[in-house]
Amino acid sequence: MGAIVIGTDSADAESLKVDFKGAMRRLASGVAIIVAKGEDGPVGMAATSITSLTMDPPAVLVCVNRSAGIHACLAPGKPVGVNLLSRGQKEVSMAFSGAVARELRFGVGHWDVDARGYPVLAGAQANLDCVIDSLISYGTHSIAIARVEAVRLSDAFDPLVYQDGGYV
Repeated sequence: MGAIVIGTDSADAESLKVDFKGAMRRLASGVAIIVAKGEDGPVGMAATSITSLTMDPPAVLVCVNRSAGIHACLAPGKPVGVNLLSRGQKEVSMAFSGAVARELRFGVGHWDVDARGYPVLAGAQANLDCVIDSLISYGTHSIAIARVEAVRLSDAFDPLVYQDGGYV
């Protein structure tokens, strides 16, 4: 199979973006709900661009579009929660992906409150209490590097997986 060479004119740049999006749709990802404190209470968003970063210190990397409502709440030193969804939490994912108004999202699913006062999704595969160590701007997104301070694990192992615009 030969390589495709893309030029530098605008038509080729647009084609590259379309092809890149198609390539990324083929990458299956777990789904997480990212939670932060906003001025009027908790805010959250669904994310598939999250991965473990290091074991020492335990840290995750989360990519957030700068146009997302939660973005303004992210800064070094600020706490953030990461809830790794279970297969049965598709409705929660959809709510936090924009199907439900921001002020109603925490009404979908069962949410407890942790010692920091943050919402924690009950029944998630895992809940991570984190603090943002670094926020790096790149293109349309920011890359948050968050140090994990506490972990709660579910007994079951049945993650919600997203691929090609749907849940698998």
